Amino acid sequence: MISKNTIEKVFEQSRVEEVIGDFVQLKKAGSNFKALSPFSNEKTPSFVVSPVKQIWKDFSSGKGGNSIAFLMEHEHFTYPEAIKYLARKYNIEIEETQLNSEDKEKASERESLYIVSEFAKDYFKKNLNNSTEGKTIGLSYFKERGFSADTIDGFDLGFSSKEINIFTKTALEKGYDKSFLEKTGLSIFQENKSADRFRGRVIFPIHSMSGRVLGFGARILNNQIKTAKYLNSPESLIYNKSKVLYGIYYSKQEIAKLDNCYIVEGYTDVIQLHQKGIKNVVSSSGTALTIDQITLIRRLTSNITMLYDSDKAGINATLRGVDMILSVGMNVNICTFPEGLDPDSFSQDKSYEELNDFLIENSKDFIQFKASILVNKSIDDPILKAKTINEIVTSISMIPDRIKQEIYVKHCSRIMDVSEEVLFNSLAQLNKSEIKYFSKNKITKVQKTKKNKTVDVLFELEKKIIEILLLYGDKKEKFEEVILKKGENGEVLMEPSIVESLVYEKIFLDLQQDEIEFTNESFKNLYNLIIMELQKRNKLVLEVFINNLNSELAGHVTSILMNEDRYQLHDWISKDIVVKNKSGVIPQLVSETILSLRTYLINEKVKELQKNTLKESNNNEILEEITDYYKLKSLLSKKLNRVL
Repeated sequence: MISKNTIEKVFEQSRVEEVIGDFVQLKKAGSNFKALSPFSNEKTPSFVVSPVKQIWKDFSSGKGGNSIAFLMEHEHFTYPEAIKYLARKYNIEIEETQLNSEDKEKASERESLYIVSEFAKDYFKKNLNNSTEGKTIGLSYFKERGFSADTIDGFDLGFSSKEINIFTKTALEKGYDKSFLEKTGLSIFQENKSADRFRGRVIFPIHSMSGRVLGFGARILNNQIKTAKYLNSPESLIYNKSKVLYGIYYSKQEIAKLDNCYIVEGYTDVIQLHQKGIKNVVSSSGTALTIDQITLIRRLTSNITMLYDSDKAGINATLRGVDMILSVGMNVNICTFPEGLDPDSFSQDKSYEELNDFLIENSKDFIQFKASILVNKSIDDPILKAKTINEIVTSISMIPDRIKQEIYVKHCSRIMDVSEEVLFNSLAQLNKSEIKYFSKNKITKVQKTKKNKTVDVLFELEKKIIEILLLYGDKKEKFEEVILKKGENGEVLMEPSIVESLVYEKIFLDLQQDEIEFTNESFKNLYNLIIMELQKRNKLVLEVFINNLNSELAGHVTSILMNEDRYQLHDWISKDIVVKNKSGVIPQLVSETILSLRTYLINEKVKELQKNTLKESNNNEILEEITDYYKLKSLLSKKLNRVL
């Protein structure tokens, strides 16, 4: 268990904008930061981070919370894992008690797989640097590739011995479960025999964006053995190769900082470029680029530059990825290397300046890249030219932004010497079915949605009360109290008086007086917790309060707290639209909310009584009660200055 002292230090020192900034490209928006949602595929930012409140809210998915909640949602950490991650980030010593055997049994399968993978990483790394075989074979190979000792250590490179099952035997002796060794793919078990999957190979650990070991890539060094040159971990609960990018952990900050991500094919390409100073680089690890991998990059930047070999296989791989990148609204450039060279071999004898200049000067947008292929093959071949132009137009049609489409059409027209009219007609043909579908189906759906949308008044009023308590509960204000009295003729009269009170006391007494209870279970729980906290301390420290809530209640709180910051996503201030600050009219806000809730409940009560009049034969008492409620409603209407 992690000590309470460590947890408190983590909450004190961690900054939500710094934590999220490691995973998402944040842009300043007033006092907050905004970004594209890391939880959905969107084109307009709906993700807000508040440094003042130390919380975040994703309006597209409804998720929100503090730094811990983000790590648990984004990285799928458990609560202890998130605390440990932040402790490491802020150099806080972790105080914890040793896990006993019972606790180990209770650990989740996912966590067990992480633990086994971490052990394997350390084992292979130690084997590379300390064993005779590791030093003479593995370490020699890495040094021949030009990798320095710091680079080898920094990327956790390792070596697996040729002996058939030495790793497996060691892991079992250390107490690691056979089933988890098998599920991670590190060990293979058949009957009473076992074998190490990566034996006789150099090891490349594959990390998540937060630095956890997900799996391994392994390269054979004996070319005479008939087996795959590279071998990857099989799919598991923690490793899905289509959702992982090699090097993302090491490159995430540079990608966000430089607003561009280089994509290469191999592990050594990433390591070599990183060593040369080009650190905003990742690899798809030899697999075809996937939407999930592109989405991972999109959290950090909207710009991708693909670095591939100039051979046919490299070019084809590049072309396959271009349309996919364009389809999610990202910008893509391509840079190819001289024939026979890949990013690793090309950069070995280059300085950072030479390499950086080459990448900048030789990066082309996808139209220039496709056009250059045509020039290299045969500019005089009309059939090939037509085919290339059609391919370019198809790529342009993938772009969701219509303005970008038009700009690229004009660009293509100039480069390929084809009229814009012809290109636009061709593009229109490709988009025709999509436009037809949109106009006939999507608009109808939108209209139906708008027509059928109803507001849950009670939910909104209960939410508003929670919002007031969170934002202003500990503030002292002057309220106009209304005392209801019966007049000489039996009529109900209102007698006003000014009373100074804390906001939470005013709300608590009003609701208690009317015996009003929350109908929404989450709001009911939040209300009780807020009132208890304010009664205990007369103060509500939001960061501390949120940290002690479960994920569901924390989500409600962040939704409420961040709602007023939502307008910053649309940059209304620059459009001279001023959003009124509620803090100047707190008494009015409290009174109107409570009166509106009372009125709503009166209306519901009247409806219930009216139904009863149809059932009861003698309904004079019911009608009299309804009349009293209407009188009360009339008084509330006067108080609110509006017809109810």
